[in-house]
Amino acid sequence: MSQLVTGEAVALDLRPAALPSRLVAGAIDAAAQFGIFFLLSIPLGALDSAGSSALTAALAIVVVLGVLAGYPIAFESLWRGRTPGKAAMGLRVVRDDGGPIGFRQALVRGLSGAFLERFGVTLFSGAVISMLLNKRSKRIGDLLAGTLVLQERVPTRGGTFAMMPPQLAAWAGDLELSGLPDELALSVRSFLARSRELTDAAREQLGSRLVTAVSAVVTPPAPPGTPGWAYLSAVLAERRRREEARLGIVRPTYGASPWAGSAPVYGGVPPGYGAPPGYSTPPGYNSHPDSGPPPGYGPPPGYISHPGYSLHPDDGPPPGYGPPPGYGSPPSYGPPPSGPSPASAGPPGPGEQPPVQAPRSGGFAAPG
Repeated sequence: MSQLVTGEAVALDLRPAALPSRLVAGAIDAAAQFGIFFLLSIPLGALDSAGSSALTAALAIVVVLGVLAGYPIAFESLWRGRTPGKAAMGLRVVRDDGGPIGFRQALVRGLSGAFLERFGVTLFSGAVISMLLNKRSKRIGDLLAGTLVLQERVPTRGGTFAMMPPQLAAWAGDLELSGLPDELALSVRSFLARSRELTDAAREQLGSRLVTAVSAVVTPPAPPGTPGWAYLSAVLAERRRREEARLGIVRPTYGASPWAGSAPVYGGVPPGYGAPPGYSTPPGYNSHPDSGPPPGYGPPPGYISHPGYSLHPDDGPPPGYGPPPGYGSPPSYGPPPSGPSPASAGPPGPGEQPPVQAPRSGGFAAPG
């Protein structure tokens, strides 16, 4: 990486093109130049066969000089520092301050390449040695013209570009960014890329410190109520836009900013980062969209007492038995008979009949 200081005293971190990529780009341009020279040599051969050798020699010198010097001069002047070979390798020629080159720089580079570096005095060795000894890989033509070849297509390492909030675009156009150091801008870029991975407390603490540090070196201040993330994103996006405009880089548009609509109003107290959206309670069974409320079952059915025998459906009421029948008073037996008791008379002798007791009154009558 190399630091370029712009006219606004902004240090840019840019990557000079390495020697291998420049050699490949030069080989592509040399092949294109050879093709152009071959096409132009066809009419020159026809002219020479017609007998105009002096004219053919003069035109051949013009063609050689035009192809060797005119090819890079024309392309770098009209294509903002690029040739077909440089475009294929993602290279671009810029001034030492990072701005696009003009016809003067392209002319100096083209003439020095044609007469000093390629087929000139040093025969490629001067350009290679100069690039190896210079920390910005400048060849002799770059040193004379005050230019630098940059690597445009630099692989990114997973980061995302800061996007400009639409509500701050007009305010960001008037920012004074000359006091913003590269280390602070890199910290802001890293914070914006990793902010979603931080906890709420860490994000608020680190974001507040970066907002304070940036607002101390960047003017004018942000509109009242601007959220911290929007302020940092706007400053970084505007800084990058100015760098790319100075280098002539046109970045394709990929739709609206992902921040668009997230903070439509920048008045009042800036909102905090807040917690992720909560998830509502799952619906109960009785609130399913396809089912109504559960049916009312009511209390369980009561069970009546076991029916009595009198309530049998085929029987009538039980018969009335009434009170039990009266038996009257027991009969009176009267006094016992006179005479000796059977116990005192003793047992009957042989052949004697036992005495007959007199019947009781109301008793059984003797047999007749």
